[in-house]
Amino acid sequence: MAMTTAEFIREYRERDIRQLALQANRFPDVDMPYALDQIQGWQIARRKLPKWAACDGVIFPPHLSMEQCSSEPTAQYKLNLAMEWTERVGHASCMTDLTGGFGVDFSFTSCAFAAATYVERNEQLCHIVEHNLPLLGLNNATVVCADAVEYLSTVEPQTMLFLDPARRDEHGAKTVMLADCTPDVVQLLPQLLEKSRFTMLKLSPMLDWHKAVDDLQGTVREVHIVSVGGECKELLLVLSTVVESELKVYCADLSTASGSSSLFVYTPGSSAPVANSKLKTQNSKFVHEPNASIMKAGCFDELAAAYGVSPVSRNSHLFLSDEPIEGFPGRSFVVERVTTMNKGELRKALVGIEKANIATRNFPLTVAELRKRLKIKDGGDVYIFATTTAEGEHLLLISRKYR
Repeated sequence: MAMTTAEFIREYRERDIRQLALQANRFPDVDMPYALDQIQGWQIARRKLPKWAACDGVIFPPHLSMEQCSSEPTAQYKLNLAMEWTERVGHASCMTDLTGGFGVDFSFTSCAFAAATYVERNEQLCHIVEHNLPLLGLNNATVVCADAVEYLSTVEPQTMLFLDPARRDEHGAKTVMLADCTPDVVQLLPQLLEKSRFTMLKLSPMLDWHKAVDDLQGTVREVHIVSVGGECKELLLVLSTVVESELKVYCADLSTASGSSSLFVYTPGSSAPVANSKLKTQNSKFVHEPNASIMKAGCFDELAAAYGVSPVSRNSHLFLSDEPIEGFPGRSFVVERVTTMNKGELRKALVGIEKANIATRNFPLTVAELRKRLKIKDGGDVYIFATTTAEGEHLLLISRKYR
């Protein structure tokens, strides 16, 4: 009995798509290109969007759209942010996503509003989203196939406008400036402010958020730097002229080593520089490594002041304390030994250590070069931080994870 395309997808969705492609001749009645797209999309969704993967009948777009779409944790973060801002502006009637894409962010953020409009110029994506939204239980949404800039000129005032500008130029190269993204948010700024109580921008984590804030001419109220699994994933800016407030930066890590989330909030320029630590080889201390969002924000003075830790040096991005620091936004380690690069000291400090995880911070050698010199394999439960003090001394902090 012949197998339909839908049956094939259900039967083989956990298989390797490369192997399935080689067996295409066995299934003459199956639309194999479509089936392989759906199987690959489901496999990505199982990792990034488990709720979508568990929903029967959802259609997935081509591979690139799946790889570029938001994950469930980052989409949920944007929903929470939208809900907070609807309370601030006292309005939650309607929103429009001007750059809908596969609709992941839209499917989450639209839940904060009575009515929501999805706008996308790619007709194929519009058809997919129109099919998927009812399956996901979203009945407050309207799908519009249109250009974002053209649609913005006609839209009625909204509670929230959402944009995720394309980050590649016409040649496929990644853009690093806000004005180089498509659509050009800087050029659209007057319309965005006029037609929304607040606008949420989703930007590449590669962008310089300081420059983006400057380009948006004092309209940015919040910057959110969002990381998942130790990797910086998104830069979110919230713009508004309805709310007047001091700029705040939110450094969110949605999956820390302990399995919980962490959030560090600060006002830029609010803290004076903290004095460098004085490392001594005989003292046992704790060393703290900030998470990816903190590293992207560059808020090292504010971090040191908030948690009472001392930087090893201005460029090390490692912090020390005499006592454990509960709730530190990053990883903490117990320093068991500190050694210089002196051969004799090294030999003594590394006794019994055959494997270690090595990281270099403001250090003249790469990880590979240092590992070769130390003759230590990768892995194990020992962590070696190679760094340089404010006095220019090269040191190794031999540590183990705290808790």
